[in-house]
Amino acid sequence: MRYPRIQDMRIDADLSQRKLGEILHISQRTYSHYETGSRNIPVEMLIRLANYYNTSIDYLVGRTDKKEPF
Repeated sequence: MRYPRIQDMRIDADLSQRKLGEILHISQRTYSHYETGSRNIPVEMLIRLANYYNTSIDYLVGRTDKKEPF
């Protein structure tokens, strides 16, 4: 499954895939797979991304348009 908002959030934060991978302690390649949908994002990683961007997992995966965390 593809999650376009994780790419949008990364670009809005002016981060490269490599830099965000370093922040999340994963490789650039792994992060790229998450953005393209060729690999499912583990729940733990969704939590890290939501915490980093101060948003909800529901927003990241497109279940809501409300950016603010619950």
